Amino acid sequence: MHRHFPMSVDEPRPIGQFRWMDNEAALVALAALAHPTRLNTFQILVRHEPDGMTTGQLVDATGLSQSTFSTHLAVLAKAGLVQSEKRGRNLVQRVDMDALRALMVFLVKDCCQGRAELCEPLLADLACC
Repeated sequence: MHRHFPMSVDEPRPIGQFRWMDNEAALVALAALAHPTRLNTFQILVRHEPDGMTTGQLVDATGLSQSTFSTHLAVLAKAGLVQSEKRGRNLVQRVDMDALRALMVFLVKDCCQGRAELCEPLLADLACC
């Protein structure tokens, strides 16, 4: 049976072919980003995609101690926004771009209610990426 919109705000929404975002996942991601250090870290990592940065580079960039920074990084990772990959002896931190896309689409998916001209300014701002 084909679903008709609008869907309940509590129902998961398909994002692309493989990701689902629901209110709970969105709230966890937004809560993780609601701290200045984590938001700054996330923005730094977005700017360094696709290469990422080592944890040490991020600690230096934020000026925090290793233990304090690790706590913030764990919150971002638990929210699914950041992932670690081992490269030699280093742990490289990267933004999960699929999670970022899913969150962005979740936030604006139904903003226009079929009126694309309302979203054009938003799309124009994102087109420079």
